[in-house]
Amino acid sequence: MQTAQSTVLVVDDEPQIVRALRINLSARGYKVITAHDGTAALRAVAETKPDVVVLDLGLPDMDGTEVIAGLRGWTTVPIIVLSARGDSSDKVAALDAGADDYVTKPFGMDELLARLRAAVRRSAVSGTEDGSAVVETDAFTIDLAAKKVLRDGAEVHLTKTEWGVLELLVRNRGRLVAQKQLLHEVWGPSYDTESHYLRVYVAQLRRKLEREPSRPKHLLTEPGMGYRFEP
Repeated sequence: MQTAQSTVLVVDDEPQIVRALRINLSARGYKVITAHDGTAALRAVAETKPDVVVLDLGLPDMDGTEVIAGLRGWTTVPIIVLSARGDSSDKVAALDAGADDYVTKPFGMDELLARLRAAVRRSAVSGTEDGSAVVETDAFTIDLAAKKVLRDGAEVHLTKTEWGVLELLVRNRGRLVAQKQLLHEVWGPSYDTESHYLRVYVAQLRRKLEREPSRPKHLLTEPGMGYRFEP
């Protein structure tokens, strides 16, 4: 098995787990990068573009599902969750957030390695080109990994809901995102008909980001259908 070109990002705050994975993966030809919290993990994926991420859910600064959701905002890198949480609800939450596989601690190294090889193979076969974590327009810059927006060199404060709307639109840049999808993913399934929420929040985003909010170039409305982000 040719693994010399494969890079694995290990995200775990347990030194003994990190050490065991580094030794075993390095011995099999993988290049191993490590991160000990979610913030470092998001930054590492943006900077190093690993072939697969092995992720613990119990991180010191944020839950692993938040890391998964943050990565899925801009990359399709395979994510294997490695966690002591064995409840089905935790597994469902991680997989729904975008994880590709789930291994429960304590784990067998041979099983993890097999799942890792399968994830790398699937990624290679799919041939999907990930976009950049940084999306630039003539008015503002969006860093999907850092969850920040800059305008004229200064960070723009967005609420959690505003970021949720913007991230979903940017993730689907150039494509129409239906009103129902936006409401479902940002607010939840019980809000699928509350289209006025979108009008309010998109208007707020335009005021904060567009050069001419009344004549937006990037946050566009498709009347009666949904919204579209054009870089």
